[in-house]
Amino acid sequence: MVIGGGFGFGFGTACSLAAIGLLCGGLYGCPQYNVYSQRLDGEAELAKAEYSKKVAVQTSQAKKEAAQYEADAEVIRAGGVARANQIIGDSLKNNEAYLRYLWITDLAGNNRSPSVIYVPTETNLPILEATRNLTPPPAK
Repeated sequence: MVIGGGFGFGFGTACSLAAIGLLCGGLYGCPQYNVYSQRLDGEAELAKAEYSKKVAVQTSQAKKEAAQYEADAEVIRAGGVARANQIIGDSLKNNEAYLRYLWITDLAGNNRSPSVIYVPTETNLPILEATRNLTPPPAK
């Protein structure tokens, strides 16, 4: 006759051994899982750092290329200005009548201050008489 419902001594022992096995497996497996998890976290951080470095390098390269293109454009622009100045200078060298016309139209311009007086001299250079007869404003 079997005491305890017919399962006997073997079932209790088997359950105890299974519980002890699970406990030992947990005690061994938890530290191993922590090491595995930390290794994966480290690999993820390394991959993120490498990606951030690549992004920074590509951004710097793009800025460098943009600066180079802007410098090239500035050199081309300066060459155009130099050629334009050369053309203007060459056209004004022996053209006294045109220069006199520009001087007269500039004197007749409406953007002059009323306190500025131009007096031409024998060399056609103006003398500026701006504040000679002005009285200082009264003190408050």
